Amino acid sequence: MSDGLNFIGGTWVPAASGETFTRRNPADPTDVVGTFPASGPRDVATAVDHLDKAAGDWAATSPERRAAVLESAAAHLEAGSAQLIDELVREEGKTVAEATMEVSRTPANLRFYAAEATRCGGTTFPVGGDTLLYTVREPVGIVGAITPWNFPLNIPSRKLGPALAVGNPVLFKPSELTPLMGQRLVEALLAGGLPPGAIALVHGDGAAGAAVAADDRVAAVTFTGSTGVGRSIYGQVGPHRRVQLEMGGKNPVVVADDADPDRAAALIVKGAFGLSGQACTGTSRVIATDAVHDELVERVVARAQALRVGPGVQAGIDMGALASAEQLEKFVSYVQIGTAEGAQLRCGGSTVDVPGHDGGFFAQPTVFTDTTPSMRIVTEEVFGPLLAFQRAGSLREAIELANATEYGLSASIITGDLAVAQTFVRESRTGLVKVNQPTTGMAMNAPFGGYKASSTATFKEQAGPSMMEFYLTEKTVYLNSAS
Repeated sequence: MSDGLNFIGGTWVPAASGETFTRRNPADPTDVVGTFPASGPRDVATAVDHLDKAAGDWAATSPERRAAVLESAAAHLEAGSAQLIDELVREEGKTVAEATMEVSRTPANLRFYAAEATRCGGTTFPVGGDTLLYTVREPVGIVGAITPWNFPLNIPSRKLGPALAVGNPVLFKPSELTPLMGQRLVEALLAGGLPPGAIALVHGDGAAGAAVAADDRVAAVTFTGSTGVGRSIYGQVGPHRRVQLEMGGKNPVVVADDADPDRAAALIVKGAFGLSGQACTGTSRVIATDAVHDELVERVVARAQALRVGPGVQAGIDMGALASAEQLEKFVSYVQIGTAEGAQLRCGGSTVDVPGHDGGFFAQPTVFTDTTPSMRIVTEEVFGPLLAFQRAGSLREAIELANATEYGLSASIITGDLAVAQTFVRESRTGLVKVNQPTTGMAMNAPFGGYKASSTATFKEQAGPSMMEFYLTEKTVYLNSAS
């Protein structure tokens, strides 16, 4: 068991109230991962006080030094990768293969942003005469990073990395479901040489996150999580501060007439049931044309039923535990909703009892067919292993159904026809479009972000021309000599 602490003012400290919360292994709730501070607004305010005082020192640090810190932190994470993989499986519930991928991706992220530290320069403009006209790019100020539990190392590294690279101090509030991973990331940054005054870690639930967003001294808030929470944060931040929101999705795979059903089924199952269906880009809808629908359903159901569900630490497991009792309850409720609304349950729909892991939060991969566009399992984000099939009479109807959602994060089409693929790419109202790929799985060096209720759509995350702009302000300077 690990005893966690906040990191405030360069010191590891408990919550001001002295209260704690316990995180348990979702595959075995009798296994206590650790106890952590149940922080509140007072802890957040104290953290901001200290970051405000130290902000100038980190901003004045050379870009080369900031880059070296991130490089060193990446090496520290790699050196401890075996322990991190074990802890990530135990805390979040994912499989060893999924944890291994995340643990290897995180230091690569930090190195990517380390390189950005030396590239964020200004621009000069020709104006004639004796005037030198140029821009200076400066750190925006304290960055509040509020992160989710499904990728508790990867996603925070995509926020802390660029913020620190250009000289911003960071107030980090990880999910209360994965506090240990949040603490491990901060420990790696400190081991890499990050000045203690440049970062604060505050554990806790939504109250702590709300306090981060509400503090006017936090110049920018970056958040990944549910659309409901994101909208609340947006309302708190107001027009004079920056906000970057990456939120929910209801991601479709369109399967065209010419698609190979077996290949399509493999891509769909990977996107729908990887990470136990708990990825924001996970496949939650399949929209198949009449020509392939029935055969595709049979193949997807067969593959879903063949998946092995159990504790992620065991070899051969395809789908680990859901992250919490609340996630499992939500999954069960949507199975009941889908059945009550008239959808046909083709497989799954139940929890799973795993010998030796009594009370673990395991669920069967679940497939519904005969859905209609208004059903809640078609319109609402389940964030679990539940897949809804929709039937389309034509490609045109399939694209219309794919876009008939308030979300717009990721979408995919499976086809061998380049013209069909290009039509889908052009008409899909999503920020991420995949062709003959799962809706999940994004490159580290490409922009990440959605449309509609999936994102603020102002600053892209992860990479791209606008990625670093979120963490910088731009000042225009007109310079003439005194004589």
